[in-house]
This record gives sequence, C-alpha cells and structure tokens, in this order.
Amino acid sequence: MSGPRFDVPEADAFTRTYWDAAAGGRLLIRRCGACGRAHHYPREFCPYCWSEDVEWEPASGRAVLYTWSVVHRNDLPPFGGRTPYVAAVVDLAEGPRMMTEVVEAQESGLRAGMELEVAFREGTPVFRPRE
Repeated sequence: MSGPRFDVPEADAFTRTYWDAAAGGRLLIRRCGACGRAHHYPREFCPYCWSEDVEWEPASGRAVLYTWSVVHRNDLPPFGGRTPYVAAVVDLAEGPRMMTEVVEAQESGLRAGMELEVAFREGTPVFRPRE
C-alpha cells in the first residue's frame, strides 16, 4: 500500500511493538504488574493505579460484541470503499474494551454478547464471529 494510511494511528517508538505484533498476526495488550489489570489502548502506565510497572502480553484473541454501528457512508479514504462496515466496541476476554471493526458478519446476525475472534486486515486487528 502506498501513501499514508488514515485508518490506523501512526506508530511511534512506544506503540511500534503493538503494530509490529499485529502485522505478524498477534494481538497484544498491556498488563499492570502492580494491580494485575489488563488495559487497552496501549499506555506506558496503568490507567487504574497509575503504576509504570506494565508489560506487553499476548491476548487470547477472543472477545464478545459490546455495541456496534453500521456505517453506510464515509467519504474518507480508505473507508469509502468499505461501506457498509461495522464499527464496534468489543470486550476482550482479558477484560479491556477495544474499538474495532467486525468483519465477515451479516448485519442482521449481530447481537450484543456474540462471541468473536481476532482477525487481521493489513496488519490491523479486526474481529469476526467465532465458529
């Protein structure tokens, strides 16, 4: 893909670990060594207890659908070519909520609590219904 991407954040020195893992088909989260809670989006400190004792860990890739919206119009590239698409919030099995996209699902089949699994599109984590 040439040119800048507008559908993912620009990786920096800290988030490069996350994006490199995603490019390799692995989803990472951060876990606090002080309070034990996992969080996502990646931060250099725990958003619950403010400890800086946080480490990367592989996520299971399992999630449940919390909420979603079907987007029928988006004029920004590359989203316009994907409409309609399902913008969603999922609850990862490890606890954190994550904004994402649900793929390979019919709009009529979506329901809160449905089981999902991670998939990757061009190095970006998306989720699809679990078989």
